[in-house]
Amino acid sequence: MGKILTGKPVVPGSAEGAALVSSEPLSFWGGISPLTGEVIDRRHGLSGAIVTGKVFVLPTGKGSSTSSAVLLESIRTGAAPAAIINLRVDPILALGSIVADELYGQTIPIVVLPEKDFFSIKQDDYLVIKPDGKILVNAK
Repeated sequence: MGKILTGKPVVPGSAEGAALVSSEPLSFWGGISPLTGEVIDRRHGLSGAIVTGKVFVLPTGKGSSTSSAVLLESIRTGAAPAAIINLRVDPILALGSIVADELYGQTIPIVVLPEKDFFSIKQDDYLVIKPDGKILVNAK
């Protein structure tokens, strides 16, 4: 059995999947393809990686408010991450998930973790997100 982390659910929900970990922020607008889930920002360390079905662990989004629309569209097309874990509340990403719930009845959980817990998650750890913000971590 792995460890249990306790975070703050920004957008509550349940999800699970392998962790895709980024040490740097990423703008969804111009950074992620809403059709394929590929990280298309060629200057980002995860360039070419696929977020679809993964628990995307990144400090925060960055940049444009259009990131909400890109996350919304990726949820609609099925290319979105299973969940997002951040270091601080990102209202732009939260908005995309909340609007997806309103428009499509689909959402992805977004959880904020304290720094120590956030940085304890490693690439490909298997994460189970609970609606109360608890995250079960099983190392790969």
